[in-house]
Amino acid sequence: MEKFRITAFEKDGELLIDEQFEALNDIEAKKIGEDKLQSVSAFDKTHRCIDSKGKLILFHP
Repeated sequence: MEKFRITAFEKDGELLIDEQFEALNDIEAKKIGEDKLQSVSAFDKTHRCIDSKGKLILFHP
C-alpha cells in the first residue's frame, strides 16, 4: 500500500480537507480522493491529490 494525501481549499484559503490515506495504486487513489472530496462537497473546489513522492494524481485549480 502506498500513502497519498488529498487537500481542498475555498477561494479565500480556508482548508476544507487535508487527509492522508492508503491505496494500492494511482487509479485507486484517484477514486478514493474523488470520494473524499464528494463527502465534504469539495469536488468543485480547488483540490489536489499527491502520492508520498509528490506526484500529482488529481488536481483542480
